[in-house]
Amino acid sequence: MNAVDAIVWNLEEVRRRSRLVWESIPAEYLDWKPDSEAMSIIEMIHHVLDSEHYYHLALLNRGSLSAYESPYENRNFADLHDALRFAEPYRSAFMDTVKSYSQEDLSTIKIDRSDVGYIRTLGDMLLRVAYHESVHTGQLLDYMRTAGVNRPRVWD
Repeated sequence: MNAVDAIVWNLEEVRRRSRLVWESIPAEYLDWKPDSEAMSIIEMIHHVLDSEHYYHLALLNRGSLSAYESPYENRNFADLHDALRFAEPYRSAFMDTVKSYSQEDLSTIKIDRSDVGYIRTLGDMLLRVAYHESVHTGQLLDYMRTAGVNRPRVWD
């Protein structure tokens, strides 16, 4: 397995485990949040989906975007599965882009996000995208524990 294949596998595995968590949350808990300052469960899921789309555009731009119009902004989804269906074309486009990179691209392409404090190689940036989603999945598991909701086994 080369590095691009490993990154693709990691992104797919992170999403598989995220979906295990997301799909195990009872609908009546989607608006739950631990305090008034926090994102609700559904807001966090939307944030992960929207961030992946932003990161995809930033990869194509080779840096942060000067303006971003979120396709998730002011959108009301009927339920979680409606949001996931909406996100699918964005996810597919992102994954197609990742699969199109060469081994060499991972170390030679630079992603300039100096506006938020860093310039990283493409390979580093792709790992950051997966890490971002993983962190939020961990937060959701904590939300579920705090709310007294049964948590799925993600360590299969």
